[in-house]
Amino acid sequence: MAAAAVDSPLEHSFENGLLPTKLRANRGTIHQDRLGWLKPTPYEVRERLEHDGYVWIKGLLPREDVLEMRRHFFSQFDGTGLLKPGTSHVDGIYNSNDDVTIHRGVGGGNPAGEEELRRLTEAHTTEGYEKFTSHDRLRGMVRDIMGWKQEVMLQRTLLRHSVPGGDSTGIHYDRLFLRGGEAYFLTAWVPIGDISSTGGGLYYLHDSVSLGEAMEKDYSERAKDFAPEQKINAFNQNMGATGYLADHPDHFTSEHDLVAKKEGWSQDRYKWLVGEFEAGDVILHHPSMIHGSCGNDDPEGKIRLSTDLRFYDKADFDRGAADNRWTKYWHVNDQL
Repeated sequence: MAAAAVDSPLEHSFENGLLPTKLRANRGTIHQDRLGWLKPTPYEVRERLEHDGYVWIKGLLPREDVLEMRRHFFSQFDGTGLLKPGTSHVDGIYNSNDDVTIHRGVGGGNPAGEEELRRLTEAHTTEGYEKFTSHDRLRGMVRDIMGWKQEVMLQRTLLRHSVPGGDSTGIHYDRLFLRGGEAYFLTAWVPIGDISSTGGGLYYLHDSVSLGEAMEKDYSERAKDFAPEQKINAFNQNMGATGYLADHPDHFTSEHDLVAKKEGWSQDRYKWLVGEFEAGDVILHHPSMIHGSCGNDDPEGKIRLSTDLRFYDKADFDRGAADNRWTKYWHVNDQL
């Protein structure tokens, strides 16, 4: 399949003022001169995935199905104070009168209150969510791109909501957390609702698959004498306390400058790519693509809601090459 021609994200719009002047990360900010645009991709996507490490497919899912999932999710939090009084479930407007620590989501520290944490945990097992993650258009796209006869989606999916002013997901690549199997897996990031460029969506490090692979090779070499369960642990002594590579984008680039120099890469590779996402969009990315989520500073106070799904080829799954630790539903103490 031939990839359609689209503008380069490095040439897209520094001069036209569309990029955010700065983007809040989990810690620190990314200024406009270090930002670029992600490239939306049409159906001819396999080559783009291999070349860029991600594909952003506009309107893959019916918008009404995505918004119904958004309504369903937030309806489960009535009585918790999460939503602004008088607003609708589908709008998902945050109640800014509450302490943000009470309403954190997966990747942002988890809610402080036991009742809200219970509802967040149970949201992962509802019939409505399972139907959404089994959407024919999503599953069909995964098979078409990868050339798989049948895909297996890991049961440990992640429903993430990020409230304005709260913490977000730190910088990482997904292989860090799925080291328990050597087979390739594909991540689908699905925004559940519209997400502005400053509204808490994902940002990706441009052309970073080879950097992620080099870092994982380095971690593996340093862990060669570890016990097997420690080698696959994202929280082993080589890693940070959270498993993330960094929370601050500038710290990440400085801390990993030696890796880049060793591989002969210039600092031009450290461009962080962002997007304006709409309900129905899906991003698929490589397990070594480096990314994080920006802090939610949405001007309308919308709560960012999304889900992370991981897929294997069923043939790899059946031969035991998948990370079987991820074949159970997420819960707060699963240590993954």
